Amino acid sequence: MSSTLLPTLSEAMVRRQPVVRADRTVHGYAVSVVVRPPKTRAQEVRSIDDLVHEQYERLDLATLAGTLVVFVRATTAMCTSDWPLPETPGGLILEVPPAFAGLPDAIEHLVRLRAAGVGLALGDFQPGGAQDALLPHVDFAKVDLERGTAAAAAAISLAHLHAVTVVAERVDTEAAVTFCAAHRVELLQGPLFQRDAPTTTREFTAGEQQCFGLLTLLARAGDGGEVDYDAVVAMIKSDPELTMRVLHLVNSAAYALRGRVDSVHQAVVLLGPVPLSSLAAAAIVHAGDHTMSGLWFVLTRATACRTLAGDDAAYTVGLLSAVASQQRIAPAALIARTGVSADVAMAVESLSGTYGPVLAAVLAYEENDFSTVEATGLPLFDVARGYLGAVTDALGTVTTLSSVG
Repeated sequence: MSSTLLPTLSEAMVRRQPVVRADRTVHGYAVSVVVRPPKTRAQEVRSIDDLVHEQYERLDLATLAGTLVVFVRATTAMCTSDWPLPETPGGLILEVPPAFAGLPDAIEHLVRLRAAGVGLALGDFQPGGAQDALLPHVDFAKVDLERGTAAAAAAISLAHLHAVTVVAERVDTEAAVTFCAAHRVELLQGPLFQRDAPTTTREFTAGEQQCFGLLTLLARAGDGGEVDYDAVVAMIKSDPELTMRVLHLVNSAAYALRGRVDSVHQAVVLLGPVPLSSLAAAAIVHAGDHTMSGLWFVLTRATACRTLAGDDAAYTVGLLSAVASQQRIAPAALIARTGVSADVAMAVESLSGTYGPVLAAVLAYEENDFSTVEATGLPLFDVARGYLGAVTDALGTVTTLSSVG
């Protein structure tokens, strides 16, 4: 499936970012394609718009958004032609580019699309121009907060006047979240769990302590050491919930074993450190209705780090970083609780050491901060390939673990 996700990465890169509600639950995902400029004269005859359009035809949007709605930054052809739009389980919203408003028949095209059941959003909405006439014909207006609070407030006010739902873009600080709340913005686009979000100090539940302890034991495999399987088995057996999850997982269809496994020790050996770490993370991430999206985020970051670094210690780095963000636990507290190696701790706490650049690149990619990705020394398109492949792998893992939990 990864090959359909990013078929020609030498030409194109896919960007994916969550669109969340005020309570940080995930409403859907915003997807766009960035294409490198043509390198040869033979390629110059094809416009960038045509190349982007071609990539959309090959994308598996269901893999990028799961069962949630997907916002697609549309090409002109997607808005004006009879090109069959992709079907997605959660619904499709076409993000109409600003230049589209200048077409003489723009409204007619929007009316046609809406009649066909396609959701519509104005991309980078700025009041006072040709986009104003399109407001009665769309469902959403995207407002870029980087244009300043005054411009954003004016755009939000006009959109709400037309009963259009606002999606604020580049929401990456708590100040931006506060601004959106004050202006009754319905949806926020940006990193799902901001790195500078306030952390909480609380006592860990007994179940969480068991899971953190399990992560500690399993992390030794990523550090090049040997897993103490007897200790892992003993810890799992001491928690009835973990015991049931482990046995359910190993006996699930995902592993297709010939016979049933009734021994926790056998299950632990058959599963191995990475699936068991994912299972522990799934037990920690138990936030109600958005459990799947939260766990998907955690496992995508972990898998992307492992892919880029090429070892399981990086998986632990991504996993702990994501759990800390998702649960709003101070990284230092999580490091102290799990007792992981100095290399893992340095990466999670300060983006330094052996795995620091990898985690920094993944975090920056999640935020669409491509200059920071390149500053880490990792090739941007390699990070894009690794992350989008991780989206696919993590979705498969989440689907399996959801049946377990």
